[in-house]
Amino acid sequence: MTTEQLSDEYWNSFYSERDQIWSGKPNVVLVDEVADLTPGRALDLGCGEGADAIWLAQQGWTVTAVDISSVALGRAAKHAEDAGVGDRIDWQQHELGTSFPDGEFDLVSAQFLHSKTELARESILRSAAGAVARGGVLLIEGHLGFPPGEPNPHPDIHFPTPDEVIESLELPEGEWDVLVSREHERTQVMPAGDVINRRDCTVKVRRR
Repeated sequence: MTTEQLSDEYWNSFYSERDQIWSGKPNVVLVDEVADLTPGRALDLGCGEGADAIWLAQQGWTVTAVDISSVALGRAAKHAEDAGVGDRIDWQQHELGTSFPDGEFDLVSAQFLHSKTELARESILRSAAGAVARGGVLLIEGHLGFPPGEPNPHPDIHFPTPDEVIESLELPEGEWDVLVSREHERTQVMPAGDVINRRDCTVKVRRR
């Protein structure tokens, strides 16, 4: 069985545990950081059940939304139809470590692109930067650690700081502006319903 098949199996099993895993609301940082952008073409990496993609479509964006889980994508497509924006979103299944959507985008969003299966995150985010059109924005939101009280199942996993994220993007000098690079606290509702406080980081860069 390939790594892609293992990842697909893991995430399909994860999403099949319940009829709804996440809150159905868009990520707060996405809403805050995209509010001042002119809608255009958006790419949502790791779209899950589709809340971010649906919100973007409702704001006027044309969205390509990507996930490895066929279960999540099917659920997301139904949510989009129910919200009346199904025609504005192209749902694509990708194992981002091995394939990546075609095209250039005015916004590329990677919200909590983490995995307990193998994930070439730095390489994927470099591909994400490469997909940003001139004048477009790359928005990356990530955790800075596992949830409080949860034992680290993979001691070799490193959660990068904003500076480390920017460095790993290997952005050509003089071609990008760093708009946001910060750490912050956030309240999160876990899939089981528990409410916890987490420390996350935001990176927002614009291609000149």
